[in-house]
Amino acid sequence: MTQPVFDIVRSPEPEPEVAPRPETADVLGVQLALTDYERTMDWMDAVVRSREKAYLSAAAVHLVMVAQEDEPTRRAAQDATLVVPDGQPLVWALRALGHKASRVYGPDLMAKYCERSAKTGVRMYLYGGRSQGALVELALRLRRRFPGLQIVGGYSPPFRPLTDDERQWVIDDINGSGADVVWVGIGQPKQEIWMREMRDVLEPPMLVGVGAAFDFHAGLVPQAPSWMQSTGLEWVFRLAQEPRRLWRRYVRYNPRFVAGFARQYLRTRLAR
Repeated sequence: MTQPVFDIVRSPEPEPEVAPRPETADVLGVQLALTDYERTMDWMDAVVRSREKAYLSAAAVHLVMVAQEDEPTRRAAQDATLVVPDGQPLVWALRALGHKASRVYGPDLMAKYCERSAKTGVRMYLYGGRSQGALVELALRLRRRFPGLQIVGGYSPPFRPLTDDERQWVIDDINGSGADVVWVGIGQPKQEIWMREMRDVLEPPMLVGVGAAFDFHAGLVPQAPSWMQSTGLEWVFRLAQEPRRLWRRYVRYNPRFVAGFARQYLRTRLAR
């Protein structure tokens, strides 16, 4: 029997790329990423390429404070793959603790990543919005703004818990869409709880909670001027726009955040 001159050596399958997570620091029990837009989007791209399952929350003060008193919210924040500081006060808190921190504002992250994805071909699914009509308007505006952007599906859920049949329909629709990223805009902390509950059954590797970004990009709600955002006064602008919906949130949680972080800051100084 003739022996082969050379043995056939098969190259090993390449190891899947692992997406390195940015470093984090604790603010009132929530690990906030020490990152910026570019590094966050690079991480998201790496998650998409590796097909890992991850979810990202763009956290405002509201989420951090609700996590202090609500167990489902606390678990959702703690189990998130990455939590970026959406609110300027959270950036100031990180800096006060001695960290180099930048704001990663959810609406801007969504816009910047859509701009990048129009070139890279990453596919989007939109989950949220005030109505299906508002969601259609959002998709149209994003496609006009970022030619080539692939939005492969979307659903605006009702303002109530989904039935079992509705939940299964959502799972099947998202998984059948071929999306790489699911943008979730149903408000904090509802969207974080939803992402945690749905993460294992959804196939798209990246879920991203961006709160009011859907309303902003659909043209339904104006954004605060940049000077108000940079000075931490965005909440004043939003309160003026939607006082009946937001006044309890700000009256309840803003003073508690200041007091709670003051205690954390003093403990940190004393420990040093």
